Amino acid sequence: MVTRPELLERYRGLPLPNTTEESWRFTDLKGFDPDSFAVNGLGATAPAMLDIDVAGLAVVDERGITIERAPEGIRFEPLDEDEPRLGELVGADDKFSAHNAASWEHGLLVHVPKGVVLEQPLYVRIANPPDGGALFWRLLVIAEPGSRFSLIEDFASSDPDAAGYSNAVVELFVEQEAKVEYVSLQNLARETWHFASHKARVGRDAELDWVAAGFGSKKGKVRIENDLAGQGATSRVTGAYFADGDQHLDYDTLQEHIAPNTTSDFAFKGALRDQATAVWRGMIRVEPDAQKTNAYQENRNLLLSPKAHADSIPGLEIEANDVRCTHGATISQVDREQLFYAMARGLTQADAERLILRGFFQDVLDRIELEPVREALGEALEARIPQS
Repeated sequence: MVTRPELLERYRGLPLPNTTEESWRFTDLKGFDPDSFAVNGLGATAPAMLDIDVAGLAVVDERGITIERAPEGIRFEPLDEDEPRLGELVGADDKFSAHNAASWEHGLLVHVPKGVVLEQPLYVRIANPPDGGALFWRLLVIAEPGSRFSLIEDFASSDPDAAGYSNAVVELFVEQEAKVEYVSLQNLARETWHFASHKARVGRDAELDWVAAGFGSKKGKVRIENDLAGQGATSRVTGAYFADGDQHLDYDTLQEHIAPNTTSDFAFKGALRDQATAVWRGMIRVEPDAQKTNAYQENRNLLLSPKAHADSIPGLEIEANDVRCTHGATISQVDREQLFYAMARGLTQADAERLILRGFFQDVLDRIELEPVREALGEALEARIPQS
């Protein structure tokens, strides 16, 4: 087993990514020094994004990690570094995952036994690191065969101007015939750098329904990877993001089809205002034995101002010959005719933009099964358009 000091040395030996690397070509980390932040600071609890009845609640703030409620029969508890499956999906191969592996102190284990069904979701609330502080967060989820549950992870800030460093790693094991709905909400402070690696392994006839929402942070990169490792596995990823000011959001996604008869369905939509920028780089990869793969990915961006900018880069790597793989990407300005039509009927420009925004995002919102999540995301998106 690799020790923490060895992981720290690995982190120190790896260079900070720069724009000469293809995956970082549009995300410049100039001015960012991860070592300049105090390690593992924890901020004050922020208001929750959702008002929802839950089966389990964990809060990560200046008190550390507090399990305020936990359902019987499952493990919903602080993560131990000796947990056998820790690091199995996300190791320490790049600068940021190595930094997390070496430095994490706060983490949560969610282990749901075989056949257990939770009617209400599990909820994890994570506070923004304080000004000048860093938070290294780790989440390990194990859904045993036949289990079914929802898990919501909510990153939020009580100080909108906190200049912190957030580094998160999430590992999801969805075993045979299990079904997991995982919701990741990111609403960190506007001056906080955020880097995250999320990876899931979906087993035979299992289903993962993944929702990712990005509203906060200054700059960084979020990696989302799904390994369809068992025959009949299904993964659906739904994403919505909104950036304004000088925010920069970067999503790097991979749908990895390893076993035959697997399905992945990926849909991300984003809206950008002011001088905000966004990058999405998506890859569908089909291994030689993954015949009968059915994979789809799309990324659509709506630009609400002339200086907003998005880069959308879909990709396919297919090594099997009996597959169905498609992708689409668009970047477009607000339709001026739609805007004029709405304003001609008495709406202010702000209200007209909100109406157009709701229409733009409606199809991805409709994919979200949890109604409180669907409603909260719709309201959060519309709230980003300032009042007249």
